Amino acid sequence: MRAISALGAAGLIAGSLAVAGPAQAAAAPDIPLANVKAHLTQLQAIATANGGNRAHGRPGYLASVTYVKGLLDAAGYTTTQQSFTYGGATGYNLIADWPGGDTGDTLMVGAHLDSVTAGPGINDNGSGSAGNLEVALQVARSGLQPDRHLRFAWWGAEEQGLRGSTAYVNSLTAAQKANIGAYLNFDMIGSPNPGYFLYDGDNSDNTGSGPGPAGSAEIEAVLAGYFTSIGVPTRGTDFDGRSDYGPFIAAGIPAGGIFTGAEGTKTAAQVALWGGTTTRFDPCYHAACDTTANINDTALDRNSDAIANAVWTLSSASTGGGTTVWSDGLETATGWTNGSTDTATSGLFERGNPAATSSSGVATQLDAAAGGSYALVTGAAAGASAGANDLDGGISTITSPAITLPSGGTLTLGLSWYLAHLNNATSADYLRIRVVSGSTTTTLLTQTASAANKAAVWTTATANLTPYAGQSVRIQVEAADAGTASLVEAAVDNLVITSS
Repeated sequence: MRAISALGAAGLIAGSLAVAGPAQAAAAPDIPLANVKAHLTQLQAIATANGGNRAHGRPGYLASVTYVKGLLDAAGYTTTQQSFTYGGATGYNLIADWPGGDTGDTLMVGAHLDSVTAGPGINDNGSGSAGNLEVALQVARSGLQPDRHLRFAWWGAEEQGLRGSTAYVNSLTAAQKANIGAYLNFDMIGSPNPGYFLYDGDNSDNTGSGPGPAGSAEIEAVLAGYFTSIGVPTRGTDFDGRSDYGPFIAAGIPAGGIFTGAEGTKTAAQVALWGGTTTRFDPCYHAACDTTANINDTALDRNSDAIANAVWTLSSASTGGGTTVWSDGLETATGWTNGSTDTATSGLFERGNPAATSSSGVATQLDAAAGGSYALVTGAAAGASAGANDLDGGISTITSPAITLPSGGTLTLGLSWYLAHLNNATSADYLRIRVVSGSTTTTLLTQTASAANKAAVWTTATANLTPYAGQSVRIQVEAADAGTASLVEAAVDNLVITSS
């Protein structure tokens, strides 16, 4: 990862949309930790044999490219070694395409392969390179035939300022850029004192540079959903331009990824969340000691599996849509009902035409639905003040009429949503989307609040309903003002279930 003066990780907060339980897409294979570590051992040996590093313009970097390329060629990938020049030296990107899939909707997965000159770069970024390599090899071993075209990339000269990935994006025509539906970036996934950070695609942290291009929130949700499924909490990290997602988001391509921390110091709150110590996430960042001894095996294992899950999920989530099974744009009343045991005292969910509300310059309720005029909203009327008709006093739910799902195909729920709050909110406040099947209610999507101002912005999300194929289900929307005196507003619109 390219260095900056300070990471600012202490300011990172919760709040990313999370997919959980049966919403998880078809299971990806477990990525053997031993295989990922074997790649790291090879990269360490290459550095040791080539002056102690794998840096741009040095023989250790080209040897690293040759190692990765040889494995991918043998596995059946079509590889391209793209050259570029920076600082008087020739650099190389390695691009690997898996045959098949819709080339008009390509999922790219990337990591930078170069190190700094000071050391072998095993965590930064042998870890992301090795994790991606083993996932790519597992794609080949399993014979995966995704809907989307799948392309992996290993970038050169990231440590000199994202030179390789920038050269690649700049080499594309407008049509070729448009054909990339999403880019996943994995840079430092095995830090010895790790955090579990996801790039903040939806700007739910409400800090820094804002959300990624449309579609970035869905990438974050898929990654968050995997970590939720294994009981590991995550936090957001800003699209601050430090890694190779930079030129992709500048081109309007949705992006996301995982990061375990660099030179920043883990806070006491983060230690309570993830364990470890109140020291640097990676004490050997950009140093000679960034060797195979500088890896946390648990983090490397979890993150490699998370990469595989994202690749399997997103490569089968073609943006081509599918057959609509059920939809509700809420422009007419279709029979949504409030919960009989709700505890909220005001601002209950209703199908309504929302009126704009704001407080201290923060828009807490939008005056427009995501589509048309109506949405499911907590207290549609504006009232005398921002707090007059907001959700108060507990939980409010609203549930759809019964939906009969077909017995075949991949079933996907899509919707638009927002959860707005002021800095008097807490992590006890939330928006949830649930599926009710018989007497069982399961959470599909969760967005939690935090003690920060978060303006209302319509965002899209998806969840996998395939486990409920052939069943009669209901979709339930639930929001809670469970904190003390929180100002919370929530809304949902444009619900659709498709089969593909």
